[in-house]
Amino acid sequence: QVRLVESGGGLVQAGGSLRLSCAASGRTFNLDTMGWFRQAPGKEREFVAAITWTGGTTYYADSVKGRFAVSRNIAGNTVYLQMNSLKPEDTAVYYCAAKLGGGTVAAMSSFNSWGQGTQVTVSS
Repeated sequence: QVRLVESGGGLVQAGGSLRLSCAASGRTFNLDTMGWFRQAPGKEREFVAAITWTGGTTYYADSVKGRFAVSRNIAGNTVYLQMNSLKPEDTAVYYCAAKLGGGTVAAMSSFNSWGQGTQVTVSS
């Protein structure tokens, strides 16, 4: 099992930036892909970004493409989400997730482990 702990959320004004971190521990040698999802109040959880652990291939939702960047530090077992040009509609709880096997990158069902989430609030 992989354990995930997110950090870095907070309150920021529109146009500002935040960087989220997610530290992985446990059976990290099985990691295939690390992803970020978010859930706004009253809405379903949605895919934000992902990165393959070995190759570093990145994937983004259209809503964040060009504003967010996902990266990873393999030695530190950490994945990051740099969020720039933040908008009020980016307000949500952001979750880190680990995928150990196959499955679609943007599908929640493909991910095996989840963090507790970190709140990001963007004020207008």
